[in-house]
Amino acid sequence: MNQERYIELVEKYLSEEITPTELSELNNILANNPGLKDDLEEQKHIKEVLNKMELKNPSGEIWDGYWLNVYNRIERGIAWILISLASIVILSYAAIQAIDELLADTQTPDIVKYSIFALILGGIILLVSLFREKIFVYKKDKYKEIQR
Repeated sequence: MNQERYIELVEKYLSEEITPTELSELNNILANNPGLKDDLEEQKHIKEVLNKMELKNPSGEIWDGYWLNVYNRIERGIAWILISLASIVILSYAAIQAIDELLADTQTPDIVKYSIFALILGGIILLVSLFREKIFVYKKDKYKEIQR
């Protein structure tokens, strides 16, 4: 007997999608293996029990709490994105103003000017990212009150 074929036939039988040919094949398998008949009956019983089960709908208070939590997460996510972007823009503007005088020299090649700008912009983005990560880690740190 092929175990996989038996499982396939039982699934089709329980979902009422079995063809007459497959039904006779399943009956032959069950006739040759009496222990499988008990297994099939148990699976029928389980299917009946599962079909009778109903999910309980949550109360209005639970739904209200759920939606508040979702809205809070969305709001906080958007707030962090805006704070990060604003920090990057403000710090970048300040950096541009600070290095503008340094780069006002007409003898400095453009590639050097752009490289310095990219270096400072990358540093600003990294600082904002590290600052934000430190805040998140501190909020979720389970061991912050444990002294070493």
